[in-house]
Amino acid sequence: MTAPLPVVEMRRVFKDYPGTPPTRALADISLRIDPGEFVAVIGASGSGKTTLLNLIGLLDTCTSGSLVLAGRDLSAMEERERAGCRRDTLGFIFQFHHLLPEFTVLENALMPCRIRGEAAEEAARERMRALLEQVGLANRLGYRPGQLSGGQQQRVAIVRALANDPALVLADEPTGNLDSKNGRAVFDLMRQLNRTTGKAFLMVTHDEHFAAEADRVIHLVDGQLAAAPAA
Repeated sequence: MTAPLPVVEMRRVFKDYPGTPPTRALADISLRIDPGEFVAVIGASGSGKTTLLNLIGLLDTCTSGSLVLAGRDLSAMEERERAGCRRDTLGFIFQFHHLLPEFTVLENALMPCRIRGEAAEEAARERMRALLEQVGLANRLGYRPGQLSGGQQQRVAIVRALANDPALVLADEPTGNLDSKNGRAVFDLMRQLNRTTGKAFLMVTHDEHFAAEADRVIHLVDGQLAAAPAA
């Protein structure tokens, strides 16, 4: 049986920011993420975690090296193609939920589909309703974000990340703005959705306890991949 294509494959990626001299943010990164994996990225502030997420999220471009996302080589893509690939292949969860206050829970979850057009929004409506019910928000679909707790708002944001049926969900400190109880609930929810939907997750976190529960942990030190510390 042929092995599935990786969701992400980075080969000898470098990222420099302009300056005299240039600032090297990432150095010689080679990384593969397979479908259905839950991968955690940890490292000190300034280690390159956000840069790595931005490159994989197509919010930035590498200085050299190659990045293949869901079988598509990004090196020769123009910005319009990159935007389409980002929309169709990736979901995003941020530390702050960024829900729109004037829209309901269901409307916020459907927002990525609405951007694609009315037909896409209608096609996804029942799937998104079912996901919101699955995460315990069945009786909150018509609520506005201001009527929800912080943990409930982040649950909406997690479901929203799955709106366009992405191959990979990128989570940037998704528990960082929550207390320990809600942080645990949000992490467990991501793990549950990772297993039930088969979507790959890449999570940047400072919480080593959550990282230890991932399928794999990536350690970044000064922009380079480092071996896991000894137990």
